Formats: sequence, structure tokens, C-alpha cells
Amino acid sequence: MKSDAYVKELKDKTPSELQEELVSAKKELFNLRFQNATNQLDNTSRIREVRKNIARIQTVITEKSKNAQ
Repeated sequence: MKSDAYVKELKDKTPSELQEELVSAKKELFNLRFQNATNQLDNTSRIREVRKNIARIQTVITEKSKNAQ
């Protein structure tokens, strides 16, 4: 599956890289929501995809922090 490969890729990254990825995804989500509000967004399913990616990133960050303890 596509998401499995994405999660595997996330698990290989360092915590600082994950934070950068999270910030980037949140910025993208903000931009998508702004485009949706102004009726400029064609692919509305992208919002859902980005939200799920943010959750995946946060999950990997939490797992890494628990394993570090």
C-alpha cells in the first residue's frame, strides 16, 4: 500500500526531520483550506489525505519519543 511505504519512510527519519515534515504538512493543510474557502481548490480529497499524513507523522514522533525513554 502507498501509506505503508510512507510510514516506513517516516520511521527512517530523525526526529528533527519529522518535525520539519510536520510543519510542512501543516502549512500545506492551511493553504488547502484557504483555497477551499475561496473556491479555488479542485481536488478536495487532498485535504483529507494531508490530515491523515499529519496524524501519521505525529504517531511516528510519539513512538520514537516513547522508545527513547
